[in-house]
Amino acid sequence: MLDTRVRTLVQGTSLMASQEDEQLKRRDLDERDGTTSSAPAATTTVRIAISTAPAASPLPSPLDGISSNFSSTSSGANPCPAFLNSFLTNPTFTQCYPFSLLLQGSTSFFEAEKSLVSITQVLDASCSANVTFCSSYLRGVAKNLTDSSNCGTDFELGNPVVVQSYLAMVSYQTLYSASCLKDPGTAAYCFASAVTNITTPSNVYFYYLPLNISLPGSSIPACTWCLANTMGIFQSAASNRALPIANTYVSAAQQVNTICGPNFVNSTLPNAVVASGGHPALTLWPHWLIGVLPLLVGLQWLL
Repeated sequence: MLDTRVRTLVQGTSLMASQEDEQLKRRDLDERDGTTSSAPAATTTVRIAISTAPAASPLPSPLDGISSNFSSTSSGANPCPAFLNSFLTNPTFTQCYPFSLLLQGSTSFFEAEKSLVSITQVLDASCSANVTFCSSYLRGVAKNLTDSSNCGTDFELGNPVVVQSYLAMVSYQTLYSASCLKDPGTAAYCFASAVTNITTPSNVYFYYLPLNISLPGSSIPACTWCLANTMGIFQSAASNRALPIANTYVSAAQQVNTICGPNFVNSTLPNAVVASGGHPALTLWPHWLIGVLPLLVGLQWLL
């Protein structure tokens, strides 16, 4: 069964906060930002038991640390939880092992990020997938996810699990390229270096840009080869205006150039290409996630 609490790190101790505590955090964040969250639609709480990797496996599993409220249906049986379970346990999905679906909602990935060795093992597995095949496969799963016979209703209502899964699948190729990038000077994965750097934690926030999460305004990144080339990957991907990165790239690039120099990265979008696989309801997801998720990711370094 999925745990409804959210894992954070406080003074070196891993704690599980209740959803009520997280809602208070979100309210405080909204007040600081001058925004408010809209009242949620009527929902029914459903605990979904998602099969994860065997205990002996060293690799984290997607969505192993969250649960969600799913919308009520006239028949009383919401098809969404079953659909989520079906694609998470599909051998093809397992073969692709998408990094993009680990970034949010995976407790085991949170633990793996604490060690350079373990996060490198995760990236080795994710980067060994056939990116061309998996990109096409996950776009198809994303399309099926938003179908009314699966999770379409919950997607339109902004269900966090459904929307996060959709964003991760359509952004798979972008985050594959970024997460598999290696620093030529050290031969280490750029993401592994960023997530284990306790002195400059801001560089890890950039990996959330393709998931429609804006860069925190207080971020002061290290102006490295990895940052410049990661942003280059994102800038190129933003030519597809249907991808979330097209929404978040420019402001992040401008912020980087303010710190690293006016020409450190290209702060404009490339020419648009004909997009495919987008969804008109992309902007319906909960706006409080823009600020809260970078905050939660950073707590392990900032507290």
